[in-house]
Amino acid sequence: MIFASYFLFGLPIAAGYAFGLFLEIGSLGSAITYFRRDIIALFHDRKLLVYLLVVTAVTAIVGAPLFYITDQYLANVPGRWIGIPMIVLGLALIGIGFYIRYTRALPRIGGLEQMKLKHYILVGIAQGIAALPGVSRSGMTVSTMLLLGVKQDQAFRLSYLAYIPASLGAFGVTVLLQRHQIATDINVVTPTGLILAIIAAALIGIVTISYLLKFAKSKNIWKLDMALGAIALILGIVFSIFAPYLPGGTNLS
Repeated sequence: MIFASYFLFGLPIAAGYAFGLFLEIGSLGSAITYFRRDIIALFHDRKLLVYLLVVTAVTAIVGAPLFYITDQYLANVPGRWIGIPMIVLGLALIGIGFYIRYTRALPRIGGLEQMKLKHYILVGIAQGIAALPGVSRSGMTVSTMLLLGVKQDQAFRLSYLAYIPASLGAFGVTVLLQRHQIATDINVVTPTGLILAIIAAALIGIVTISYLLKFAKSKNIWKLDMALGAIALILGIVFSIFAPYLPGGTNLS
């Protein structure tokens, strides 16, 4: 998002970061549309409700401070360091891919019914860490659950369900704390462009969720982990090299 915001609109680093978080409202729409039945089931599924409450609370405890630190970080430290979280995530995803591929005796938690409070907390911590720029929320949560032994399709489903309240929080925090950056985004992108971007995010999100959940039922999930890890690693390295030359990064290096 930061790269695209720069190359398409010339937005500074901080404004691109805010733009990405603001577009969470579009991805939220796709998740709500796809998982509408699960959302309705919350009224009858106490364990799912507790899972979402605990994960959301832990995400807020971990993510809110990281969001504030990142907001200050983008304005006060060398821009090249922004790629570091992406590099770390890329290496982690590649490592998890190897682990899944070559470890035969993975523990089997199964799904939500077998998960315990400590598992909810770990998922919440992983999701909170995704407040850092360049860190994939789904990559963090799905990988964490796969390492815990949760079945692949259940890991993706539970990750996206946890995303719904988390994205509402991210959108709200962005509106409250980054008004200036959002104003810059609206001024450059225009209100019409912003609405179109939100709609595009929602539509692409529905297609992506559908594809990933089908892929998660296969035995090749390790390939997806490695591929996404390689992309994150390459982008992190590229961003670390070129970030100082982007608007808002030149005077920080």
